[in-house]
Amino acid sequence: MSKNLVNISTYKGILAVHGKPDREVVSLELDSRKVGEGTMFFAVKGSSVDAHQFIPDVISKGASVIVCSSLPDEMPEHVTFVEVDDVQQSVGFFASAFYDEPSSKFKLIGITGTNGKTTTATMLFNLFSDLGNTCGLVSTVDYRIAGKVYSSSHTTPDPIRLNALMAEMAEADCSYCFMEVSSHAVVQGRINGLHFDGAVFTNITHDHLDYHGTFDNYIKAKKLFFDNLPHEAFALVNKDDRNGMVLLQNTKASRYSYALKTAADFTCKIMECDFEGLLLKIDQDEVWFNLIGKFNAYNLLAVYSVAFLLEVDRQDILMHLSKQKGVNGRFEVYRSSKGIIGVVDYAHTPDALENVLSTINDIRSTNEQLVTVVGCGGNRDKEKRPVMANVACRKSDKVILTSDNPRDEEPETILAEMMSGIDAAGYKKVLKITDRKEAIRAAVLMSQPKDIILIAGKGHETYQEIKGVKHPFDDRIILLEIFKDI
Repeated sequence: MSKNLVNISTYKGILAVHGKPDREVVSLELDSRKVGEGTMFFAVKGSSVDAHQFIPDVISKGASVIVCSSLPDEMPEHVTFVEVDDVQQSVGFFASAFYDEPSSKFKLIGITGTNGKTTTATMLFNLFSDLGNTCGLVSTVDYRIAGKVYSSSHTTPDPIRLNALMAEMAEADCSYCFMEVSSHAVVQGRINGLHFDGAVFTNITHDHLDYHGTFDNYIKAKKLFFDNLPHEAFALVNKDDRNGMVLLQNTKASRYSYALKTAADFTCKIMECDFEGLLLKIDQDEVWFNLIGKFNAYNLLAVYSVAFLLEVDRQDILMHLSKQKGVNGRFEVYRSSKGIIGVVDYAHTPDALENVLSTINDIRSTNEQLVTVVGCGGNRDKEKRPVMANVACRKSDKVILTSDNPRDEEPETILAEMMSGIDAAGYKKVLKITDRKEAIRAAVLMSQPKDIILIAGKGHETYQEIKGVKHPFDDRIILLEIFKDI
């Protein structure tokens, strides 16, 4: 593939073009180490590295076009320099143009929110695939194109990778793509240049403040996604979230809402809820679903609403949704031979943890004890650490604080910050076991038949990141191994 991107990009922030405007481009690159002949290189100013310093190096490697916000002292004639106001924000537009606007060739639905993005996107992918469509998925767990699966590096990949994936989806004749849209992706321009046909907002709670700084900035990041939707798209929000309707204020898209507690365009009622699934009443139909918990009632209703807005027959929606299983690492239930119940969930925010624990408490009787194993990631939002521990203590009979992905921090420091959120009554419930495997083992050994263990925070992840190294670690595998040993 080769393109003359200088002429065809729709990025409005181009200030000037220095050199031939019709220079051929054969690849796009953000990483200077991967530049070759005919590459368009983006000199992004990152938080720690300014890629402008690599311009001489990429010129020597054969870059044909360089996108930059400040021009170098030397500009050889065989290279075109595109001067822009913001390199990072420009990448998506150039990438979309390079891959021939792939997102315009199918219906692209973006799902944003603190919790529920992965489950909602994955269920939509499964539903529309079951209905006979060829579909794409971009999620935290993996990227899928029909039957092909790629491992996921980010919730929303960089714009070049994202458009390459969507070009592959277009080549595979996908009719739909369901995509998680993170707040980071919106602010960093990773979704710039994409053509969205619909957007879904699940909820917003305390998360990512290490990046956004304030909760208000976090909301604004979500809102920016909706503000930029075209008028022919739809915007669907959870009305039970107090910020849901705020996201609709300035959108040009058609506006819709869903809710369990308030009047909305799409509603449902929980009739039954246990460790086997949910009985929901949707549009006067009572339907049994294999997913568990009130939070999954919201996810199911969001999926139903999107499918309805995409003009799928409602009976077909309900029939196929009722057959779906849960998503990896989201409220996965395991049982030991002795009758102990283990739940593995990705809950890594205070609200997500509270939702999962509330679901368990709603289902269980008062005779079982609930043991929660939880930690917090390193190099991430520190403000939520004491809140997470407080939630765990309020909602559990016993709590084991342990390591999550400590990254570059010391696990003991993270645990000490979590402990600061626990009151005197909570101290009596808490153990600190830094080694996560030993923490899970301790939870199993202190449990009796019918007791419930929640292992929270990592869910689908198959590694534990310590000092820059990802060590193999899967909560589900560890739990099952310990269940076999007891």
